[in-house]
Amino acid sequence: MDAFTAGLLQRIKTTESDLTRARETGDDFLADVEQSELDDLHRLAAEHGVKIGSSSV
Repeated sequence: MDAFTAGLLQRIKTTESDLTRARETGDDFLADVEQSELDDLHRLAAEHGVKIGSSSV
């Protein structure tokens, strides 16, 4: 796995965790921000052919 793929997958994992935490604490604004970031990361992964596992979020 190259550095780009590894970094992208790590960012997705971190963002999923941050999104879960925002939802659990009831921070709707932060949840929206994290969801947008996650959507962008998934789009970036798709554009570069990076396969991501099923997300927990």
